[in-house]
Amino acid sequence: MDLVVTGVGDVDADGFDFRDELGRRGYKYLPSASQYVLAAAKRALADAGEDALTAAEPERRGAAVGTNSAATALHHAMDRTVTGAGAGELSPATAPYFSINLFGSRLATEHDLKGFNLTLTSPRIAGLEALQTGARALAAGRASRLLAGATEEALPEGEPGAETSEGGAVALLLEPAAAVAERGGRAYGRVGVRTFFLPPALAASASGAGAAAEALGDALAALGHRPGTPLTVTAVLDGSPVGEAMAHAVDESAERVPAGAGCLAPMATVAAALRSTPDTPHAVVTAAAEGNTAVCLVTPGGSGGTEASSR
Repeated sequence: MDLVVTGVGDVDADGFDFRDELGRRGYKYLPSASQYVLAAAKRALADAGEDALTAAEPERRGAAVGTNSAATALHHAMDRTVTGAGAGELSPATAPYFSINLFGSRLATEHDLKGFNLTLTSPRIAGLEALQTGARALAAGRASRLLAGATEEALPEGEPGAETSEGGAVALLLEPAAAVAERGGRAYGRVGVRTFFLPPALAASASGAGAAAEALGDALAALGHRPGTPLTVTAVLDGSPVGEAMAHAVDESAERVPAGAGCLAPMATVAAALRSTPDTPHAVVTAAAEGNTAVCLVTPGGSGGTEASSR
C-alpha cells in the first residue's frame, strides 16, 4: 500500500500541561506518557485536517505506539506502595498501567481505532518499529489509516540511562496516497523503515564496521535507495560498540545526534525531516547497545519515492 504522512504532531514534557492540551476532565489520572501521546496525536490529526482520519470507518483505523520507559516511573512507584503500605493502597486509576500495552489503549478509545492497537518496546527502535509494523498491518488489509508514534516518560533517578532520559511524544498520521489526492489533502512525504540486528560482539570486533555498513546498505536498498543517488543522513546513536559500528557505517557528512535513553529521538528526527520538506531523501539511522538497529527513509513530497515499509 502506498502510504503518505499527512499529519505530524509532537509534544515536549517540559512545560507540558495536560489541561491545556487535552482538557480539564478525564485525563488527570492518566500516566504522563499516555497524556503525551494523546496530545501528540491530537496535534497530528489537527495538522492533517478534519476528515483525514474520520473518512475511514472505525474498523479501518489502527494505532501503533513505541516506548521504552513509559511505565518505568510508575512501576517504581507501585513497588514502593506494595512494599510499604501494601497492594491494597494501589490506585485503581493507575494500577492497570502496570501493563505497557495500556499506554496506547486510550489513544485507540479516544479516536475509535478499532482495526488494531499495537505496542512496540524494542530498545531505541520501538518508534520506528511502530511505523514499520503499522504499515505492514495496513498492507495486509487490516486498516486504511494509521496513527503511529513514540512516547517516553523520564526515568527515575538512579535508573540506568536516567542521565539521558526522554520525556514527550511524537505522532504521525499515515493514509493511502490515493485517498489524500481524492480529498485534495497535503502530504509531507513517505516513510519506509527496515530493521535488523547487529550482534554487540560482532559490532565490537574488527569486522564490526564492515558488517554494519553492509547491513545498512542492504536496508537502504530494500527501501528503494540506490547507491550514488542523493541522500542526507542523520545518525541517532550512543557510544556503545553497536553505536560506534553504525557511526562508521554512515557517510562522514551525516549529522550525528546523541541518542537518548528511549526511542523518542529517532521519531522526533523523522518528524523534523518531514517538516523540513527536504529536496532529497533523508535517512534516519539508529541503534541500541543491545543490537537492535533501524533505518527510516524519508522521501519528500506527495508523489514518487518509496512506499512505507510493509515487510
